[in-house]
Amino acid sequence: MDIATTVDAIQPMLDWRDVPVDMASLVALAAGLGWASGLRLYALVFTLGALGRFAGVQLPGDLDVLTHPLVLGVSGLMLLAEFFADKLPWLDSLWDAVHTFIRIPAGAALAAAVMGEQAGNVQLLAALLGGTLAAGTHFAKAGARAAINTSPEPFSNVFTSFGEDAVFVGGLWALLSYPVIFLVALGVFMLLAVWLIVSLWRFVRRLFRPRERLVRAERPALTDTGERA
Repeated sequence: MDIATTVDAIQPMLDWRDVPVDMASLVALAAGLGWASGLRLYALVFTLGALGRFAGVQLPGDLDVLTHPLVLGVSGLMLLAEFFADKLPWLDSLWDAVHTFIRIPAGAALAAAVMGEQAGNVQLLAALLGGTLAAGTHFAKAGARAAINTSPEPFSNVFTSFGEDAVFVGGLWALLSYPVIFLVALGVFMLLAVWLIVSLWRFVRRLFRPRERLVRAERPALTDTGERA
């Protein structure tokens, strides 16, 4: 089979326009919600709820719960709080630390809710996918922002925060409009996130190694008789 024939064969699978929501679309949505949860959880919940309640969008699975007025109200308030907290260097790192225990399980829950009408094992796999993507995105974001927040000037933190807002909006638009393109971009993003997390971890280890050497050098050496020199 030549390349042209292969492309013609897979083209229908890559064109999701004007087709009912199928398993491929659900997986893409679950992955996208996991990614977005690690970046802007409350903006994601509020946007989905608003689309379902006011724009006539039929949310798949069990995501209809996001259209409840209470969920919309709380997520809207938390969206405003996160928008301002994310711009303050002294508060941003604390906010990220606390949300380590919120964004990751929320990403897993939202991804599982996408598969609410599917079998239990499918929901479990979706939860693992969503939680993993939320964790990778969250740790990459929190690690990078922790490094940026050490800068004495506040502008880099503000610019980075607005950049994250733009990435979230663009990613959500691509997810809902061009899911295949989004999945390709998501793969690239997660590779960069893994590289960033590993690089930050190595940098932190290098910071503590000179201190460990200094502590060892200051310890009094033992003589051959076991007495301290």
